[in-house]
Amino acid sequence: MIRDLSLFLAGPPGRPLRALSAFALVLSLLGLAAQGAFAALPRAIPADAKKAVIGFVGPGVVEIGGKAARLGPGAQIRDTENRIVLPSHLGGEHRARVQFDINGEVRRVWLLTPEEAAAPDPKQ
Repeated sequence: MIRDLSLFLAGPPGRPLRALSAFALVLSLLGLAAQGAFAALPRAIPADAKKAVIGFVGPGVVEIGGKAARLGPGAQIRDTENRIVLPSHLGGEHRARVQFDINGEVRRVWLLTPEEAAAPDPKQ
């Protein structure tokens, strides 16, 4: 039985399976190291994005400073790890930086980490 499995575990001709496994391991470790290096970089949030407390109250509607505002078409919401999230997956109030479009609708939202929320606003 083990002899039959060895046919499936054989590497390409001329390359032993052990060398391929080591190569895959090295590539995986390099990928993890690069991911950690990118995670240490600060997020690029535009200076015109205003700090606010934002609440997600319904489909296409948010509450900013006690006032209702609409999410514009194609609005992006980024979480504290800079991933794009859907407004339907968020609830409650969050500290954020908000950017509006020319029509006054919410264009982009960055949910802030505690460190980003405590940082002073950038000079415009």
